[in-house]
Amino acid sequence: MKLSIDTPVKLAKTQPTAVEIRGLGKWYGAFQVLKNVDLDVQQGERVVICGPSGSGKSSLIRCINRLEEHQEGRIVVDGVELTGQLKRIDRVRSEVGMVFQHFNLFPHLTILENCTLAPRWVRKMSRREAEELAMHYLERVRIPDKAHCYPAKLSGGQQQRVAIARALCMNPRVMLFDEPTSALDPEMIKEVLDTMVQLAEEGMTMVCVTHEMGFARKVADKVVFMDAGQIVECGSPDQIFTQPSHERTQRFLGQLLH
Repeated sequence: MKLSIDTPVKLAKTQPTAVEIRGLGKWYGAFQVLKNVDLDVQQGERVVICGPSGSGKSSLIRCINRLEEHQEGRIVVDGVELTGQLKRIDRVRSEVGMVFQHFNLFPHLTILENCTLAPRWVRKMSRREAEELAMHYLERVRIPDKAHCYPAKLSGGQQQRVAIARALCMNPRVMLFDEPTSALDPEMIKEVLDTMVQLAEEGMTMVCVTHEMGFARKVADKVVFMDAGQIVECGSPDQIFTQPSHERTQRFLGQLLH
């Protein structure tokens, strides 16, 4: 069945914890960007994090794979606690895929080369194995015909789908999305969201920072609303969008949805 962003997708919550965050605190100099954040993400769960600009959403998601260092609390990913030890950081990063707001593709490499780089160097795959895997995921994101093109020849939506395929080539246990559609033209957003919906249908564990409330409402298992570095409210899409309990959540959604 072909899904669109209007197709509800739900999973039962019977899976073990993929990401556990407790008492997380982070500072940029004297400014505290995250304040005592607690969050659990179950395996196979889709969590959408929303909130106003500057609320700490991107800082939180970037802490999960140590792109940002936290100074307080703990993060456990797939049973491995993130510390300053490089072995632990490398282990977590090898199991966590990341798709950024900007595509971060290597412009001097073809799409196929972009997708095979990490499997060959990190997973130690042969060129043939890596290329077969890359083509599999390029087919999944519906652009196998672009394998031998360079990024500059692709549209923004196509480049973001390549970024998703590149992350999937590492067979991650968790996928992180940091505002993956915010740099795209409006007509390109749907093709990226459709790709993400397909991942959700297949049970991929996902944590997504986004302002795309249609995607959040139909695909997320859990919606987290953040403001001023804290989780203000957390619940099912139905609860958050139809009966938010906190005044700040009500005000934010009122501005966004009307």
